[in-house]
Amino acid sequence: MTTTTDLARPGGHYSHVARAGGLIFTAGQLGIRPDGSHTADLPFEDQVRQALANMLAAVKAGGAGREGIAKVTAYIVGVDNWPRFDAIYAEVMGDHRPARTVVPVPELHYGYLVEIDAIAAAPGQKG
Repeated sequence: MTTTTDLARPGGHYSHVARAGGLIFTAGQLGIRPDGSHTADLPFEDQVRQALANMLAAVKAGGAGREGIAKVTAYIVGVDNWPRFDAIYAEVMGDHRPARTVVPVPELHYGYLVEIDAIAAAPGQKG
């Protein structure tokens, strides 16, 4: 298990990131700022940017970078938010295109509209 000051302390009994078998697994990342303040009252786009920043910080804490990410799962409230999510995701991820699943859900904890997790290859592992 790994911790980082780039993320708020976990709000429950979990780690933001864990390594196993050459892989890095992140916990679901909401739009909680590193200082613990919430963005659930902000527009969807702001929540997506913070959740993606948190997911990337968790991957980094595990020892990898964006290019090591193999799989991303995003949970979004409201399927109508999918195109806006996709546009911001493409901007943040650039040319890197890991496998991805987007799951529309009715609600998320604390009233958030997006939660994102990832699986990455640890450095030295082939994906």
